[in-house]
Amino acid sequence: MSEEDVALGRPSPARMYDYFLHGDNNFEIDRAAAEQVIAKVGESLTRDVVWENRDFLGRVVRHLAEDRGISQFIDVGAGLPSQENTHQVARRSVPDARVVYVDSDPIVAAQGASLLSEEDRKITRILTADLRDPQAILDHPETREVIDFSKPVAVLLIAVFHFIRDSERPGDLVAAFRERMAPGSYLALSHLSTHDSPPEERAKMEDSYKNATAPMVFRDLPDIEALFAGFTLTEPGLVPVGRWHPGAEHGETVRRMYGGVARLS
Repeated sequence: MSEEDVALGRPSPARMYDYFLHGDNNFEIDRAAAEQVIAKVGESLTRDVVWENRDFLGRVVRHLAEDRGISQFIDVGAGLPSQENTHQVARRSVPDARVVYVDSDPIVAAQGASLLSEEDRKITRILTADLRDPQAILDHPETREVIDFSKPVAVLLIAVFHFIRDSERPGDLVAAFRERMAPGSYLALSHLSTHDSPPEERAKMEDSYKNATAPMVFRDLPDIEALFAGFTLTEPGLVPVGRWHPGAEHGETVRRMYGGVARLS
């Protein structure tokens, strides 16, 4: 049985995320699981949260490329391609920005590669690898081909750590990236929080993901902030993602996903 056959045996958070974004890179098993989540907690706490997070990613990448001059990005847990992907946003400000997408779902690489233009493929890579094995990402030949770790790089860990159990030592996973990053690099991270989430709501979400390829793990704000250890959070700190550098169309938020951007000195 192939990796793709295995992946299709259970719903994938990446493909469920795509469904919440009204994408079409998902399968019946993912749609059914996503609809169960919507039925349990409603549209606001599913699609609205996902769209806020997607907008956060876009604002972060634009800020880092346009205002901080970052030209290298590693997008871990990237999920399936949608509109306004990291390479598209970054290259509006930095035309030769280099991007490595990483996801543990093999279908992400298969689908994503077909959507990259020939020009994109020169400085963009899509890897099948797992955040739980950061060295496999950092030392991958295609990562090393595209990313120069002697220069600043942005590592994007957007809506991925709430699929990592405490027993998998999330702090150590971030540290593995930090140790490879040059001074002036940035870490961007978002995470589902217990802070404004009622216990019964969290229980429903956790139950909905129990048969998926990864669990759902909520964390409190101090534990999320601890993931930025060794970095310095930039303004406005760790906030609901809708309130991170909001434009005129942003700022309202359902306050379930918190995020921030931090610099390595």
